[in-house]
Amino acid sequence: MRRLYLATINSWNGLVAAARSEAAIREELALLLLSIPLAYFVGVTTARSIELVLVLMLLLAVELLNTAIEKLADRLTLDHDEQIGRVKDMGSAAVGVALLIAGAVWIFAIAERLGIV
Repeated sequence: MRRLYLATINSWNGLVAAARSEAAIREELALLLLSIPLAYFVGVTTARSIELVLVLMLLLAVELLNTAIEKLADRLTLDHDEQIGRVKDMGSAAVGVALLIAGAVWIFAIAERLGIV
């Protein structure tokens, strides 16, 4: 039980540190908070509403991993390194893919609500 408690504290501390240092994390947290009531109106079913929130939580998770990669890479060296640059680009690409997935899920849900699909 203590291990779960400590893991929760570490996770919270990581989220707070990321939110303090990264605008993208703050934006996605705000988007997630806004999505909770909005998903209720957009989702045709309860399951769809939950999916809409979960896909944004997935986006946040990918953004947190990307932030961790960037912070670690910057800790290794601040000099320009081609391989580190590629690693950062890959993390950014992962965020881009997650954004596309989240956007597609929300667009589909809105179309479903409007009776288009």
